[in-house]
Amino acid sequence: MEENNFDLLKLENQICFPLYAASREVVKLYRPHLDALNLTYTQYIAMMVMWEEKQCSVKELGKRLYLDSGTLTPVLKSLEQKGYVRRFRMEDDERVMLTEITDKGEALKEQAKEVPPKVGCNFMLSAEQSVELYKLLYTLLGNISGKS
Repeated sequence: MEENNFDLLKLENQICFPLYAASREVVKLYRPHLDALNLTYTQYIAMMVMWEEKQCSVKELGKRLYLDSGTLTPVLKSLEQKGYVRRFRMEDDERVMLTEITDKGEALKEQAKEVPPKVGCNFMLSAEQSVELYKLLYTLLGNISGKS
């Protein structure tokens, strides 16, 4: 069999690899800034949704973050232990778990607002490139999220 029959198996021909590697490197850039806030990256993105929504169901939070409940539950438990959110059952339907930001969680937003510009300056992309990458990544997520 000719070697070019296996070109699809070359790392350089995989879209998944640069996505994976870039994701790991970006999260690594966040780490020192989030350590100062005593947050993991996953806790940070959960808090970003909570700062925006104030209250939402755990199911909706998982949907927004592309996380399953097995991953999200320990994140929320940790954030609750830190006093940033509280979880409770919906009165009308006890099957629905809600998450609500606390005053302490809301106060953390002031410190956290410094994180995006500190991390973003490392990307060295023009504003146009950033917008294009953002659109492409969300297009990709939209195309594949319904298929997984």
